[in-house]
Amino acid sequence: IPMRYFESKPVGEVLSRITNDVDTMGQNLSMSVTQSVISVCWFAGALVMMFIVNPLISLIALAIVPISAAVVGTFFKIGQKYFKAQQKYLGEINGQIEENISGHNVVKLFNYEESAMEKFSATNDELVKSGRLSQFISGLMQPAMMFVSNAGYAATAILGGALAFSKAIAVGDITAVLMYVRHVSQPIAQFAQISNMMQSMTAAAERVFEFLEEEEEIAAPPRKVLTGCAGAVSFEHIKFGYDPEKIIIRDFNAEIAPGKTIAIVGPTGAGKTTIVKLLTRFYDVADGAIKIDGTDIKELSRENLRENIGMVLQDTWLFKGTIRENIRYGKLEATDREVEDAARAARAHFFIKTSPGGYDMELNEDASNISQGQKQLLTIARAILTDKPILILDEATSNVDTRTEEQIQKAMNNLMRGRTSFVIAHRLSTIKDADLILVLNDGDIAEQGSHAELLEKGGFYAELYNSQFEL
Repeated sequence: IPMRYFESKPVGEVLSRITNDVDTMGQNLSMSVTQSVISVCWFAGALVMMFIVNPLISLIALAIVPISAAVVGTFFKIGQKYFKAQQKYLGEINGQIEENISGHNVVKLFNYEESAMEKFSATNDELVKSGRLSQFISGLMQPAMMFVSNAGYAATAILGGALAFSKAIAVGDITAVLMYVRHVSQPIAQFAQISNMMQSMTAAAERVFEFLEEEEEIAAPPRKVLTGCAGAVSFEHIKFGYDPEKIIIRDFNAEIAPGKTIAIVGPTGAGKTTIVKLLTRFYDVADGAIKIDGTDIKELSRENLRENIGMVLQDTWLFKGTIRENIRYGKLEATDREVEDAARAARAHFFIKTSPGGYDMELNEDASNISQGQKQLLTIARAILTDKPILILDEATSNVDTRTEEQIQKAMNNLMRGRTSFVIAHRLSTIKDADLILVLNDGDIAEQGSHAELLEKGGFYAELYNSQFEL
């Protein structure tokens, strides 16, 4: 599924579809299908025996079937919208819970507990309301079905008695038909019982299949394979917008030679991170082409493209596991020595060795048992270990102090030597040694050149750079 889907949906909502809706669908389907098969077989057998005994009374007795079907259909139609609402509010409430737990520090810091509780209670009230209505309506179905069934039974008994009185049918046949009428109506009553499960299953299934039917990334067979990547990157007349109606990059052009360090700078919202997302094919360009070593990246598989790109993002991501496992994530076959060498290069070795357990220290689910800066060091070590020909550093040192940043910068300079590197940074003092600086503004390159050249021009870059030192 494309990146835009996950960036536009709450995490809890997606998880609810994958967990709650799938579980509801699976459990109710297994129970209702088993019961349905038994009921259908029971219904068919009793029906055959009724017609063998007496076709006339059997036809009259079968009049309850369309009436029962109409009753079931009416209640099903009314109740279904409430079952759908129930699954919808369950997804919303899961989204709120996930947000409040993952951001509990912010919730407490801004004294948002009461507001969060009020928001939760409002959604929960809607969930309770839809749940009550759905259960109430589905609960009415069984008594209604029993009434129809008993009315049909009584009508059959009265008609059979009249026929027996006129000697048109034997009393024993009436008794047999009435018994089979009970066996015919029993599966209908059972179907009413499982309708609750079926309605809940149908509502969950709609959400599951809505997720499965989402537009997927086009996985056309790759026409080329990138091997022995040198790292030459070119952007040719790139045009892109997250919303096709709102283009944010209009005509981006750049030629980057292999092994060069390219800094991308500009104000917030200028399109710096968007360029990185396009290079890694998290999104595809609307027009133009991005080429690596002369090959359009659309002609490569995403897997092959990303095998040649190492990345450190502004938002750190570490999973529950040991520090060693987190560093090794970028290269699973790496030895312990290689992991430690990567940590030394990222200036993370000292803090790891002084932590309880060292490299075998277990990080919790959101790695909150280490500092934000330490998280950043581990992600940098992970990128160093991958040893890719193209590096992307998106605010890689944004969460470390100035002294550590200086140490990491030295390590980065060694790491970037001989590799094509894209560095995105707000602190312009960190990219003074870049071979080429691209200054973005409103999605286009406003200026480009070395640090000294751009300062000498006294243009947009010089204004950005000097603003860092203003009081």
